[in-house]
Amino acid sequence: MNEQSKIAVEEVDAVTAPPRARVEDAARETFERKRDYLEGFLAKKPEPLDGTEPGGELYEAVIAAIKEIYDPEIPVNIYDLGLIYGVEIGPDNHAIVTMTLTTPHCPVAESMPAEVELRVGAVPGVGASEVNLVWDPPWDPQKMSDDAKLELGML
Repeated sequence: MNEQSKIAVEEVDAVTAPPRARVEDAARETFERKRDYLEGFLAKKPEPLDGTEPGGELYEAVIAAIKEIYDPEIPVNIYDLGLIYGVEIGPDNHAIVTMTLTTPHCPVAESMPAEVELRVGAVPGVGASEVNLVWDPPWDPQKMSDDAKLELGML
């Protein structure tokens, strides 16, 4: 071994302890929290819904109307069945429903979208209704709500 890489061992009787931190040494104002730091946040009220977004009165009325429509082959409403992909309420309370069917060869393929359009258009406050029938993404049983799965014995 060469001289530079030797390890020297030194024996000592005691080691001086490092100074301990003291609360008095810290600045007092850094630890004091303002008592009203959440006052403005907690006093703020949520903005009222205008009725056309989820949770709004008109939107929920449209969803309730859709939940009254049942698939003739399955004893579950089409909303819980997962056939409704979206509901939008636009300007002048124009309701647009995007939906699908269980299969393209569904026996109610011609009548179901018309029934949805008719029921949504009959909701008080809806100016006009429109149904967009889409096939992508395709419907599968995973789109059903837990209530529907329970009703059909799938849970």
